[in-house]
Order: sequence, then C-alpha cells, then structure tokens
Amino acid sequence: MSTKKILIICLGILLLAAIVTYFIFSTEPTASSEGATKQTAMLVDVVQADAGDFRPVIEATGMVQPVEDVILSPQVSGQIISRSPEFIPGGFVQKGAALLQIDPSDFRNTLELRRSDLLQAQTNLNMEMGRQEVAEQDLELAGIDSLSANQRSLVLRKPQLDAIRAQVKAAEASVAQAELELSRTTIKAPFDAHILSQNVTVGSQVSPGDELGRLVGSEQYWITLTVPVNKLQWLSFPKSEEETGSTVEIRNSGWPKGVFRVGYLDQQVGALDEQTRLARVLVRVNDPLAREDTTDTKRELMIGGFVEAQVQAREVENVVRLNRDYLRTNQTVWVNEDGELSIREVEIILTDSEYAYISQGLSEGEEVVTTNLSVVSEGVKLRKAEPETTSGNNNEQEPNIEE
Repeated sequence: MSTKKILIICLGILLLAAIVTYFIFSTEPTASSEGATKQTAMLVDVVQADAGDFRPVIEATGMVQPVEDVILSPQVSGQIISRSPEFIPGGFVQKGAALLQIDPSDFRNTLELRRSDLLQAQTNLNMEMGRQEVAEQDLELAGIDSLSANQRSLVLRKPQLDAIRAQVKAAEASVAQAELELSRTTIKAPFDAHILSQNVTVGSQVSPGDELGRLVGSEQYWITLTVPVNKLQWLSFPKSEEETGSTVEIRNSGWPKGVFRVGYLDQQVGALDEQTRLARVLVRVNDPLAREDTTDTKRELMIGGFVEAQVQAREVENVVRLNRDYLRTNQTVWVNEDGELSIREVEIILTDSEYAYISQGLSEGEEVVTTNLSVVSEGVKLRKAEPETTSGNNNEQEPNIEE
C-alpha cells in the first residue's frame, strides 16, 4: 500500500474519533436542583437575668502603713547611762515606758541652783514687803496729804516691790525650766509602740536632733487603697468616732488560702494618686500585729507590704446583676427574645470584680445569651441547648447547615 493511502486512512480515523467525542459531550445529562435551601437556628446557651438588691464587692490593692510613726529624738544633750531591754528592733513597749536614760547629774545641779535663786528672790520679796509697811507707817505719821499718786507710789516703794516680784517670777520660771530639762533626760515611749530600729546604746553621746530609733503604734495600722473615682459614691465612711465604715477583707499573697484580716474604711484622702490618677482611701485595721489573737489564726501585717482588699460597697437597689463575661462591646447584651437574637444597649451603674449592675435595658427573667456567636445580627434565629448538654458559658457557635 502506498504512503498516500496510509495518510488518508489515518486522517479518516482521527476525524471519526473527533465526531464521536463531540457527540458524547454534547449529549451528557445535566443535574437539576429542586426545593429551597433551609437554614437551621444557631444553638446557644442562656442564663436568666437576676434582679433585686445587691451589695457589690469592690477589689483594690494597697500598701500597709502605720497610723502612728515617730523617729525618737532627745530634747537635751548628754550621755546615755541606761537602756531598756525592750528597746531593741522588734520589741514592744507600753506608753510611758522608760526607754533611755541620759545622765541627769548636770541637770540636777542646775535645778538646785535655780531653786536657790528662787529662794533668794522670795527672801528679797519678803524683806521689801516689810520695808513697804514701814514706809506706810512713816507716811501716816508725817500726815502729808498733798502728795501726787506718783510721789505716793515712790514713797511707799511700790516700784521696788514690783521689781522684786518680777525677780521671783523669773526665778520660778527658771526652776520650772530646770525641772522640765531634768525630766527630759528620761526618754519615754509616746504610745504603745513596736520598735522598728534602735541606733544608740549605753555610753552613746546624744544631742537634740539625733535619731535614736523608730517607733510605730502597735494598736492600729492604715492600709492605703486606690480605687476608681466613680466608685467612691458606693463606699461608706464613718461620720463619727462611734461609727465604722464599709467592711474590708484584706488578703496577702503569702498567706494560706482563705486567711484574711478585717478592716474598716476610715478616711478618704483628698488627692489622687499621681501615677494612676485613682482616688486614695484609708482602711483602719485594729491589732495589726495579731498580739491579741488567742486562736493563733490571724496573720501579721507588715509595714510597706502590698495587699489585696475586697471592700463591701453600699447596697445597690432595684438592679439586674449580670456576670461581666456576658457583656458585649459598646455596653450591649445579647438576649434570646422569642427564639431570635436581640442586641440590647444597657445602662451599667456599677461593676465589681465579677458582676455588672444594670439599671436599664434588661429585665428580670430575660434570657441572656452566653455563647460566642460568629454571626451577630438583629433577629438571627436561635435555639437553646438542652440542659443536660450545657457545657459552659463561652461555647463556640454551631455552624449553619444547609440541606
């Protein structure tokens, strides 16, 4: 067979294959859809809104500081000749207890000299009063009635008597000053105190202005808390010494779980913290060193230590209390309203560490959606999860299913 015939046969076969292929694809059946797409409601967890009167708990942090804090300093100079055994760092002393004794010898001698001067001045006064009586008798015997008031005063030696009386008063003041300086040689505790530092001992030479030690009151401590300014209106401060402010529970990270001290709001400091711009309040804690604790369960407060506090606020009336985790952006709440999503704007008057207290926008018993939704729009269909399948507050959204 010639080459020409072979080429013609091959071209015929290719043409036939192309025709068959075109026919197959052009006659392929097409699928058709019937019915409409159906979208199911999103599965969500809900909680019912709780309304009533509540007492919020405001959390804050603060630092412990003493109510009474003094640097002990002498008022007279001298040598320390004795020191109380309790006057050591960590010691406790009662009010009026003698802590240090400065050598009183020089001050006693000075006191005796001042008393001698007073005795001499009193003697001079008695002598001058006797001279005045003699002068009065002489004037009466002379029978002179034409003297002026000034002349009569000079004749009766009244200027001399006034001068002697002034000397007596000066001598009495000198004695009082000497007695005061002698008493200052005994350095006493100004209040029931805890000794933090002691800088002198027997033989030390001291003078006014020297720092002998630091004492802090052991009966009460203050804790300075910082709280937002808008929460001050919910805190109660005492209006008299007989009243107590809001109760405060004080905790320290180093204490066992469940252990806390109780204090009470005492004062509001009239200045904001320079760094945080928060308001400062003082909490008073009695027996901060737990010296009166007979159960051995209280923990001591350390000056300068940082603590956490929970302040019992005033009662908030007629509000809805909702967990803060269920608040959405722009102060909104998602509500399941008849199976549809309702995005509510609410008015929050106060929040604490756990709850938000809502005055408007949410009513008691309404179902608040706690599930996070990927599609959020007003009117989206919702269906509640069965109680036995509820697994938490922040479940992920069940995806939309199309059938």
